[in-house]
Amino acid sequence: MKKKIMTRGVAVAAAALLILAACGSDDDSGSDSSSDASASAPATTEAAAMNMTPGEGVSVTVGRASWSTGYVQAEIYTALMRELGYTVSESADMELGPQNAFMAMAEGDMDFWANTWMPGHQSWLDAERTDGSLVGEVVSVIGEEMMSGGLQGYLITKSFADEYGIWTLEDLDNNADAIAAYDATDANPGNGMVDIMGCPEDWTCDNIINSQLAFAGYKNLQQVKAGYDPMWAQAVDMVNEGLPVVAYTWTPSAYITQIRPGDNAYWLGMEAILDDSNPMGQDGGEGWDQRPGTAAISEDQCPARSADGMCPIGWKAADIRAAANNDFLAANPAAEELLKQITFSVMEISLANVAQGEGADPKDLAADWIADNRSKVDGWLDAARAAAG
Repeated sequence: MKKKIMTRGVAVAAAALLILAACGSDDDSGSDSSSDASASAPATTEAAAMNMTPGEGVSVTVGRASWSTGYVQAEIYTALMRELGYTVSESADMELGPQNAFMAMAEGDMDFWANTWMPGHQSWLDAERTDGSLVGEVVSVIGEEMMSGGLQGYLITKSFADEYGIWTLEDLDNNADAIAAYDATDANPGNGMVDIMGCPEDWTCDNIINSQLAFAGYKNLQQVKAGYDPMWAQAVDMVNEGLPVVAYTWTPSAYITQIRPGDNAYWLGMEAILDDSNPMGQDGGEGWDQRPGTAAISEDQCPARSADGMCPIGWKAADIRAAANNDFLAANPAAEELLKQITFSVMEISLANVAQGEGADPKDLAADWIADNRSKVDGWLDAARAAAG
């Protein structure tokens, strides 16, 4: 019931935003009938421009991230490219983690994707290719899909945190009783360590988490890596049973409608915010700097407070953006302009993620989003066509 209530609340808020957007985009439909004849030629020219398909005859290979919360964006980008006339592959045919995705774009095996998280993925732009050049010399991050839209952090079971006074990772690392209680039911019970549910091996966030733990010098905390959705499902069950869990997650996603900050969980703070010192000496680790690592989250959802009254969540809000092969961009100015134009709100994508989690097809969700935002989308397509000359 709680999940349905929250979903309904998000839907109502999203609907309100759509209504406001529609009201703000109303055009003045009044016209001078005497000017109809003189306007006919420009109107015809405009109609022709609206039907331009600058991508006709061009095949495009798109990919998508190996985390399901990026599927809908990938489908929207794919559909809009097709409206420009491009023949676009199915994004599901090339589902990759970021390391492989950036290398595929660098080698020309994939033209673009919509699922770059910056600064976390900077390390893959800094990676070397076999010829010694850098991936970032031939691949560009482009557009402003959701700037500062990727909130990341750790959630902790609320009842456990309240019982032991655990508001930060430091609180947990230094509390022997809390560690013993946690260790009794975690992924590796009895080993004396707190096993944090983290990220799969190829998502980059797993590297960042290990760097955070090393940077802070925690002695009793370690990351567990596994398939994210099965691990998350286990975390949900454990939280619902009141068992202690610390689990990494992010927004936009449906995940925080299941483990809910302020209801059955808190965002967990940390005192030591990872800088660019690269404590584990990993390739590209300097780019995983998470400063300032604070977010404007209310105290009922994040009891930990920084000196300026913010939640010391430990992660910098990520910019979610597209990325593409530079040769592809240079050869396709319409596609480049479209990638620059597309933007989403976190609420829109979170709502779509909830619906996807309840069984909706990402393609259908993308089609619905495009239909609901037709006026805005047409403006993006017009800009793309104009860029084609």
